[in-house]
Amino acid sequence: MSASAAPRVAIVTGVSRRIGIGAAIARRLAATGTSLFLHSWEPHDADQPWGADSNGAELLVEELTATGARVEHAAADFSEPTAPASILNQAVGVFGHIDILVANHARSSRQNLDQLTCEEIDLSYAVNTRASMLLVKEFARQHSGVTPGRVILMTSGQHRGPIPDELPYIASKGALHQLTISLAAHLAPRNITVNTIDPGATDTGYADDQLRREVIAHEPMGRWGEPDDAARLVSWLTGPDASWVTGQVIVSSGGGP
Repeated sequence: MSASAAPRVAIVTGVSRRIGIGAAIARRLAATGTSLFLHSWEPHDADQPWGADSNGAELLVEELTATGARVEHAAADFSEPTAPASILNQAVGVFGHIDILVANHARSSRQNLDQLTCEEIDLSYAVNTRASMLLVKEFARQHSGVTPGRVILMTSGQHRGPIPDELPYIASKGALHQLTISLAAHLAPRNITVNTIDPGATDTGYADDQLRREVIAHEPMGRWGEPDDAARLVSWLTGPDASWVTGQVIVSSGGGP
């Protein structure tokens, strides 16, 4: 970025936990001089076995602001149909224009076929699929095309092996996988690239000891992924060197399943 150029601005969703991928992405982008509008929804984590990181997003804002980054934050429940547009409108209201959208948020649920409920299917699609699509729509609407736009979606490993105990999650994440190439084709004439990352098994504090051992046993590099592994890829995809890369679902898993 030249001295006269305005800082890029990124929206990063799903930053409720400071040990999560979203927080690592925010740190990486802030280090490049990117201004940030962060989204979180702490009640989702409070309902999960790993629990909430109390005031995690607010503390992350303080951490990044102390480094000199310009950072704003808003909480929103993406199961609400109007929440994606609200987040985009708030971000544009603060910064004027958004250059990067990283849709990192996710609703996690553990339901196999016998446990499956209509409620969980609908919630997973609302948060993981519908909200991501609407965020992309609103991002594209405000994008001028004068500067490059970047969209990063996040999927899971559902295309690389069975995950029978998380059906609502993998169905809704699989939809993002399949949407990537079509969104990229639609937005390419508007100077926007669209790519999706599958970060593989990433140590964000959700795994118990047994799962940690099972994953490591199948990891060629002998370790879990770290949040910064995905964050480094996001940083590259949002930069100028990735301007010719679009419509891709990139597996960043250290060669693991």
